[in-house]
Amino acid sequence: MSNDMGALEGIRVLEFSQIVAAPIAGVNLSDMGADVIKVEPVEGESTRRSGGIVPLESKGFQSLNRGKRSLPLNLRDDRAKQIVYSLIPDIDVVTINYRLGVAERLGIDYETLKQYNPKLIYWENTGFGATGPGATRAGTDLVAGAYTGLIASEGHVDEVGAPERGIELAIADFISGYAASMGICAALFHRERTGEGQLIRTSLLRSALHSLGGFVMREPMTDSVLRDPMIEEVTELRKSGAPYSEVARIRKERRFLGGGFRLFYNGYRTSDGAIMLGCLTKASRDGVRRVLELDDEHSDDPDYDAADPVNKQSAFEWRDVIREKMLQKTESEWMAIFDAEGVPASTVHLPEEMSDDPQVIADGIMWDIEHSITGPQRVVGPIVEMFGSPTAVRSASPALGEDTEDILTTLGYDSETIQKFRDEKVTY
Repeated sequence: MSNDMGALEGIRVLEFSQIVAAPIAGVNLSDMGADVIKVEPVEGESTRRSGGIVPLESKGFQSLNRGKRSLPLNLRDDRAKQIVYSLIPDIDVVTINYRLGVAERLGIDYETLKQYNPKLIYWENTGFGATGPGATRAGTDLVAGAYTGLIASEGHVDEVGAPERGIELAIADFISGYAASMGICAALFHRERTGEGQLIRTSLLRSALHSLGGFVMREPMTDSVLRDPMIEEVTELRKSGAPYSEVARIRKERRFLGGGFRLFYNGYRTSDGAIMLGCLTKASRDGVRRVLELDDEHSDDPDYDAADPVNKQSAFEWRDVIREKMLQKTESEWMAIFDAEGVPASTVHLPEEMSDDPQVIADGIMWDIEHSITGPQRVVGPIVEMFGSPTAVRSASPALGEDTEDILTTLGYDSETIQKFRDEKVTY
């Protein structure tokens, strides 16, 4: 039986956030019904100004902070700290993604805040974790991507051979935010059973490595054939002073040892555009073989050895055959054929087109809301649907300080004091 309350209805979250990881965690918690108060600097979080056309209201900020309330605070001012401490007894969850050590300096770390609420659940996300020689280093998604191999795994270089991110997505940040949502819900369930709060930690380092698990893990049999020879070659290249582009090239060539697989999990040009094939099973790869008449391609045979030089060369040859065949029809013609055959494939869209996509609309992914400054919006809705305790977009992102008076009034501050705080830059 369904009701209108989200699963986290009644849960209060105090969010000290910036950029992506903590903001996306807060969006997820809000979508599940939590009351999320975003604490940001008096001048507003920097993301408000990143690529913004309307002052302090960039689309990036709005998409990552919908469903929240805004409470700007100058946390270096003791009066602002006291506001935080007054809130904490009625707060269930604190989220923060400041650089390691900043929370302690500001007096909003777990050990300090749990004195005001022993049942508090506190999640922190850092760049490189809480221990070890690199823990205090500054870390952003791009830096974590370089450190962990995410950038190298994409294999892109620019016109002068420097490493280049191939996809405009803060992967480690988003994974950290979603991991936080999972961990916080589990911690709330644990507290329901035991009455205990707890500290939760994630890092961009851990999240990026989690996404690369199959490459990072060690397994002697496979490594002796694939990883170790590649690492030896890369080590020698680095010793000789070879540029990064050469290292990227070697890894990309080694990856094509799986060339038979990548024939069917790859992008191809058509006569008027491009299509991505995403075949992960033999059945779907057989569908491509039937459509393209690749009767003699045998990379799914039980005795196929991807490391065999003959098979490696054959994979390159089959790739050229597929490229030639795919150029013979349009995107729409190929999609009709592949869909009829049950082959996972897609044309390549721009993200800016997706709000009007028929499938997106039919599945109810876009939500219409009203922003207090910029007006009507259509936003991407909750990542998960729940039918007993529905997820929902609760509201648009808050204007800077939109909820200051409401929040401080509930703490007992009168209008005169609140105005004084604003005049003296304690809040906004």
